[in-house]
Amino acid sequence: MWVDSIHWCLGLFYVTLLFEFDYVGWMPNSPMALQLPPPTTKGQSTEKTMMQTFPAINTASNGKAAVYLLSKQSTDIVYLGNYRDEHFSEKLPLQNIKECKQELEKLSEFIKVRNEKLMSKQELPYTYLDPENIETSVAL
Repeated sequence: MWVDSIHWCLGLFYVTLLFEFDYVGWMPNSPMALQLPPPTTKGQSTEKTMMQTFPAINTASNGKAAVYLLSKQSTDIVYLGNYRDEHFSEKLPLQNIKECKQELEKLSEFIKVRNEKLMSKQELPYTYLDPENIETSVAL
């Protein structure tokens, strides 16, 4: 139950932020600005029109820097299931937190085993939704 709630409340948002620099950092994937309107008909672009359309180098650099800074992990990161302060002292919330941490540990172990299998087949591991890599909250 807890892991499902966390997945929908935090996981989807976090996974889009975490790999944002991996994708958007390569300017042709997501240019910050264009010098010409994008093509309207598929197959009509040439290398020359693409180069004329892409942003100037300084614009692309500024966009890449902004994406890098926004996707960088915070220096005071607190990982999912952990808390900087103790907000609860009652028995039930503490038990729920303990159960949630146990579920997150099981999920993390499952992901690690899966990634080991992927790496043994020379495939890239998928670490984005491993609870050990997810922040408890979004910090800018």
